Amino acid sequence: MKAMILAAGRGERMRPLTDTTPKPLLRIGGQTMIERHVHALARVGITELVINYAHLGEQIEKALGDGHAYGVDIRYSPETDGALETGGGIFNALPLLGSDPFLVVNSDIWTDFAFQRLPSHPDGLAHLVMVNNPEHHPEGDFSLSGGLLSPKGPAMLTFSGIGVYRPELFSGCTGGAFPLAPLLRRAMDAGQVSGEYYGGSWFDIGTPERLDAVNRVVINLQ
Repeated sequence: MKAMILAAGRGERMRPLTDTTPKPLLRIGGQTMIERHVHALARVGITELVINYAHLGEQIEKALGDGHAYGVDIRYSPETDGALETGGGIFNALPLLGSDPFLVVNSDIWTDFAFQRLPSHPDGLAHLVMVNNPEHHPEGDFSLSGGLLSPKGPAMLTFSGIGVYRPELFSGCTGGAFPLAPLLRRAMDAGQVSGEYYGGSWFDIGTPERLDAVNRVVINLQ
């Protein structure tokens, strides 16, 4: 299975740190956010990677190169006219990802989730990892019941930023910027999105304060 690391976000809430450094190259415990994902994927044998980028993205390509230093092969999907949002970014990279299901992970999360747990061929169009709602997102994203996700329900959880997608999820899409969530909700209404709950360590690193918090956690673990 191939994997895509989403790295094209501007990181507005991270300013001024992201004025000169792309968010995925900010450091956690001595490693950049994106390096941690590359290492985690390589450890479970996922070695064909695609990385999209926009803001200061050439720094990401310079830092990681072709991936051989990490035991992986990296191909890049530049978004030269500006970030395409999550849906548009994945759609733009589909020629690099191929016709089989692929894993996608947000670069700006920290987790000890084991990627090998994910299904390589989900029954439906997508399979998402869900986590407890953090303080900054108490309403959650989707409801998980009986292994299937729905847009609303009694047990709302937060999407972790880790998922497996079939290319068919993007059928009918055209190029340009568009979000992923409407595609997922449409597939959920058709019973085509499975999910799993993960109760382990997970952080959404969206602000300097959250970056500091996860660094304290990682330092304590080292």
